[in-house]
Formats: sequence, C-alpha cells, structure tokens
Amino acid sequence: MLNGIRIVEIEGLGPAPFAAMTLADLGADVITIHRKESSGSVTGDASLLDRGKRSISLDLKDSDDLKIARALIATADGLIEGFRPGVMERLGLGPQKCQVENPKLVYGRMTGWGQTGPKSQMAGHDLNYIATSGALWYASDPDTTPLTPATLVGDIGGGALYLVIGMLAGVLNARSTGKGTVVDAAIVDGSAHMMSLLMAIQQAGQFTANRGQSLLDGPHWSRSYRCADGGFMTVQCLEPKFYALFLERLDLSDDPEFQEQFDASSWPHLTLRLTEIFANKTRAHWIKLFENSDACVAAVYPPSEAAHDPHMAARQIWQMPGDTLQPAPAPRFDGHCAPINASTSRDADRADILRELWAHPKE
Repeated sequence: MLNGIRIVEIEGLGPAPFAAMTLADLGADVITIHRKESSGSVTGDASLLDRGKRSISLDLKDSDDLKIARALIATADGLIEGFRPGVMERLGLGPQKCQVENPKLVYGRMTGWGQTGPKSQMAGHDLNYIATSGALWYASDPDTTPLTPATLVGDIGGGALYLVIGMLAGVLNARSTGKGTVVDAAIVDGSAHMMSLLMAIQQAGQFTANRGQSLLDGPHWSRSYRCADGGFMTVQCLEPKFYALFLERLDLSDDPEFQEQFDASSWPHLTLRLTEIFANKTRAHWIKLFENSDACVAAVYPPSEAAHDPHMAARQIWQMPGDTLQPAPAPRFDGHCAPINASTSRDADRADILRELWAHPKE
C-alpha cells in the first residue's frame, strides 16, 4: 500500500523502530541508519523490529557519514527519530535544515513527553507517561496497584501508532501542498487521546473517576477469572442478550442474584461467586463450555499459545518465520495478509543504498 514512499529512520529504541517497522510492513522503503557499533540495544542485531527494512551504519558525528545521512534524507518522504528534543539539531539534522534541502519532508519526532512543556527534557518510560496522561488510572481493581501490559498502552498505542498516523497524514498533505511538516508524536498526547471512548462513556453517565465502579471495570461480567489449573478466562458480556447467554451456559439463568445485571451494589458479591465458580474447573473446561457461543467469554493466552487458537491459526496471525514467533502485519487489505519480511542486519544494505544514492541523486 505504501509502495514508492521512502522513510529514513535514525536508530532508536522502542516506539520509533516499531513505527518504522509498521510502515515497512505496509510496503514503504524504510532505510534505517544504524550506529556503526551496537550500543547494547535491548533489541539486538537483526531485530524483529527491523523486519522489512534496509540498513546502513553511519557515525553521525563523522562529517563524511553525516553527508551520507543528509543525502539520504534529501531523497526521503519522511524521517523518524526518537531522541530528546534538541539532539538532532545538535547533530546538524534538525527539521529546519533538513526541510531546506527537502521541502516535502515529513519529519517524525517520537518522544514520551513531547517537544515542549516542563518535562520535555526529562527522562521517562512507558509507565511514567501513561501515569501522567491519565491512561493508567483504570488499570487493575480498586484495591490493587495499577498494572498494565508493558509498552502496549504507552509506547505502542499512544506513541508508535500515533506517529504512524502522523507520518501518513503528513505525506498525504505534502503530496497535495508540496510542503512537509514536523510530527510531534508524544506518548502523553496519544495515550490521553486514547481515553476519548472512556470519557464519552463517562459523559453518558456510565463511567466514573472511581476505579471499580464503572460499567467496564466494575461489573462481575467485565473482568478476568482464575481457573482451577492456574489459567484465566475473560468475561465481558455487556449487552443483556449476551449476558443472558452467559448465565445460560453456567446454569444461572434462574438464580435471582444474577438477574439485575446493572445493579452496581451487587457487583462485588457476584464477582466473588463467579470467582468461586471459575476456580472449580480448568481453563480447558471453560473453553469447551463457551465454545461457539455469543456469551463473550474467551481464554487468556500468552502469544505462544495464542498461535494455536483455532481462530488465530486460521487467520495466521502468529507465525514462525525461522525460529522467531512474530505477529503478521496488520491491517489487511482486500482480505489479504501481507507476508512477514526478513529482518535486516546492521549495515547489511550499505552497498546497495550507496549505489542508489550516488547513481540517482535527488534533483
């Protein structure tokens, strides 16, 4: 879908490489400028996050390598970097300089706190950003410490995916106006924006600021339960017709305590009852019981098990190219799932990139 679009990525950590990988999954020509020597990155060499990309290693403090980087950026539709504000400017690769040479350049900046504001120069990580933005507030039960899946809400959801949206919007705008833009993708911005649906529910009177007392985080029919074998099942039968099916499968349709689905005063007691019920049987039992049902019940899987779920397997969502479990590119277009491309190794594409660069310099 993005054939013909070139993105230059400056090596970084976390959300910026994920955003660039997503664009590569969608068909963009992503060239990553890796450091000449690995800095002990947690993603290592030939990372999953480098799949579908091409790589050239440069020392951006070296004048000759800096010229190569600037020449590459001059050929690009977009650039992605994930440093603190000011770092790229000190390297001589800030947006003002780059857009003089390439006016259509969409300059993507990925940070936690954003390019401006009192914390813009401070260190931080995923959990800090979503705590500050408000996105962590509803995680976990009211009597427990907030806990959320690492990176999913902040780095990926509020950060990388908003950067992807910004890059695509910027490229579309540049093609119609001839003018590039600077995309300030801040995790605090994106993760707060992701709260819009919950805030809309709150506006309708179905969600409150008190944890465990709202429509999606308080009821017995909207949570996870531990099974006899240590596995877990999720229940979220919001609509009354689905709640009725849920009760039917559990032989609770005639139990008077379960009749008032939206009576918040009964939720704690009914949660305890369902906790006892689910704890008496294994996860496999509950999977079988709710199979082919609209009761809105599903097992909790780690990725390695999720790959074998019949639905996940039918859609080939988790795949094993080589020896590495990977999720397939998303979304799909016209019903087709794009293939998983191989991950590049550091500097593996230097010769080809330089040959293209000097053979076809940007006019």
